[in-house]
Amino acid sequence: MIFSLGLLYVLVGLLLAFVAVLTALDRAHPRRFTSALFWGLYAAVYLFGDFMAPALAGAIMIAMALLAGCGLVRAGGHGTLDEGTRSASAARLGNRLFLPALVIPIVTVLGATLLKDVHIGELALFDKAHLTLASLGLGALLAVAAACWLTRASPLQGVREAHRLVDAMSWAVTLPHMLAVLGLLFSEAGVGRAVAHVSTAWFDIDSRLAAVCLYCIGMALFTIIMGNGFAAFPVIAGGIGVPLLVRQYGADPAVMAAIGMFSAYCGTLMTPMAANFNIVPAALLELPDKNAVIKAQIPTALPLLAANIVLLYFLMNLS
Repeated sequence: MIFSLGLLYVLVGLLLAFVAVLTALDRAHPRRFTSALFWGLYAAVYLFGDFMAPALAGAIMIAMALLAGCGLVRAGGHGTLDEGTRSASAARLGNRLFLPALVIPIVTVLGATLLKDVHIGELALFDKAHLTLASLGLGALLAVAAACWLTRASPLQGVREAHRLVDAMSWAVTLPHMLAVLGLLFSEAGVGRAVAHVSTAWFDIDSRLAAVCLYCIGMALFTIIMGNGFAAFPVIAGGIGVPLLVRQYGADPAVMAAIGMFSAYCGTLMTPMAANFNIVPAALLELPDKNAVIKAQIPTALPLLAANIVLLYFLMNLS
């Protein structure tokens, strides 16, 4: 294959390595060496993760958590264009500024549908085992190329802007990765079995509606606690979804999984633990209330969770 998930990991690792180098070279940075170490360790996970012993990868993640938790990962200063130059550039480009962003979903959809069987010579264009992610990675690369062509900037400027954005989000960038790993650890440790035991012992699951409510609400609540739907899914799906909905009530596993993840995302909208989604945007927008994003999203999250319960109840046995 030409564009695989492994290649995407290498590209992300190289970008993070550039961020680490640029941070280390920033003499005005308040914590340049510890911040550079943080991004360098994260880059190493992407670049060499397949060759690392599991214990070493775990030690790296613990070291990263300690660096962030001790306040040793900070944002540096970034030079930006003056207001007049930015306004003139925006006026010249107009709505064309949105074109690079549209390239990503368009290429992702085309790659996952029309181009999934395309071969160049004997090599497949995409890794079929991770088709959507590979297509997304190619879409991101083409979007960078489109942005450089549109703004007449160099790819190096794209790396600088990536550095600025990653620096602004700081350690919260790693939260989805960290929490997804934590969810897998919980699953391996048997938390799913414990959840199943508590669910059957404390709740009446003799009705299909009760089981569906327990699954969807449990997915949202565990996401609120963990801060990430990927962390909640293996625990709640393994503890409630599979044994109750699939085995006891004959639910379609695909429907159970899809609506379960959507229920988990409802929890993401309501938790400060999802810092990269809910706290970082408030900080970037300099909102006086750091929970303003969450408060704005709750009126959407709760009705959506109720809709997921209704959908799962009626759709789980249709196939």
